[in-house]
Amino acid sequence: MQTEPIIDRLFESLSVSTCNFLAVERIASLLRQAGFQELCREDSWEVAPGGKYFMTINGSALFAFIEGRNPTENGVKIISAHSDSPGFKIKTSPEIVGDGGVVKLNVEKYGGPIMYTWFDRPLSVSGRVMLQSDDPFSPEERLVDFRRPIATIPHLAIHFNRAVNEGNRLSVQKDMLPVVGYFSKEELEEFRKEGGFVRHALARELNVESERILDYELMLYPLSKPLRVGYNGEYFQSARIDDLSMAFAAIEALIDASERLKGAAPEATLMAAIFDNEETGSGTKQGAASPVLRDLIDRLGRKNGRSDEDLYRTIANSFMISADDAHGWHPNYNEKYDPTNHPVLGGGPVVKINANCKYMTDARGGAVFRALCKAAGVNCQSFVNHSDVAGGSTLGNISSSQLDINGVDVGAAIWAMHSAAETAAVSDHIDMVKVFCQFFRSYH
Repeated sequence: MQTEPIIDRLFESLSVSTCNFLAVERIASLLRQAGFQELCREDSWEVAPGGKYFMTINGSALFAFIEGRNPTENGVKIISAHSDSPGFKIKTSPEIVGDGGVVKLNVEKYGGPIMYTWFDRPLSVSGRVMLQSDDPFSPEERLVDFRRPIATIPHLAIHFNRAVNEGNRLSVQKDMLPVVGYFSKEELEEFRKEGGFVRHALARELNVESERILDYELMLYPLSKPLRVGYNGEYFQSARIDDLSMAFAAIEALIDASERLKGAAPEATLMAAIFDNEETGSGTKQGAASPVLRDLIDRLGRKNGRSDEDLYRTIANSFMISADDAHGWHPNYNEKYDPTNHPVLGGGPVVKINANCKYMTDARGGAVFRALCKAAGVNCQSFVNHSDVAGGSTLGNISSSQLDINGVDVGAAIWAMHSAAETAAVSDHIDMVKVFCQFFRSYH
């Protein structure tokens, strides 16, 4: 079975983007290959119309853009997504030693994973590690990914819980602790001298002395690779589809725009904004509830001599596509969905609508996206919650608290959102890339 190049690239990116930090590293690498120049927030910038740039914040959020010729009149055209996914974060001093020298790790839940999907899987660990340097305010930062099955969360046998299939309430503190192995007394003593198993393992993985490790942020992740499923391979299954599929679709479209422009400046500034911490409410310096995006638009304007009045006009003329995957209609649970607004996998991009403004979509924003779909030659669907079911929010309406920008919330329909293995339709991802490309091409 052949896979379309877009899906091949998505699978490769999903495979290496095992946490938010590595997702941003992957995106930055793709942008550099496409000729984008990295800007550091603490430096003075030189930004020219037609120039291709990106900046990161915290190593876990990224903002890439092609500077426009006249953003005051034409605005900034933004596709936003997020780099983080629900899962389990390893705590500080996490080692718990049990009988026979078994070592398990103390973890806390990040976001809202479907916890029972994490049982009995090969798991690995990735994240970032801070090492001591000569400057206490600038520790050396290293990314790490063990890329091998170093942990598992074993389920209790059904013989000890005969009612497990009738509903099993789970405790993160008790049920979800990953086991990393069993060790001799001598090995355990060596771990203790180095500050614990995790510091011992990190020191060897990074080839550094354990005493240099000051801190770390580490996540568990399922080791399974993305793959196509279904009789005709119409679906694909992977961890972290929500929301890395949309993040990489946005980057595909921005790189496509840069190749088509060939150094010329678009009428509007074209931007992909990849935030972090959406799964925990976006309330961080790198999240959509922070002023980071508004500050960036303001900074770009001032570098090009534009006034406060120009900034207000730029924002008024801007538009955001907030891209975060949508709930696809599940054939086994029809009663959970709105009877007339339930998108199906393979049915095309989805406009997400909520009467209580949990999404930023209004009739104007929805009309813009539907027109883009029509121009791109793809179908468009709608998602509205079942009227008796409360929905969540996403990047669009959260960004609106900082930036009074027009826009729309969209996504591709997926199954098992927040599972360790989510499922989406191949055609939907391809169609979403087409619409995103159409969005940016409208301002060439």
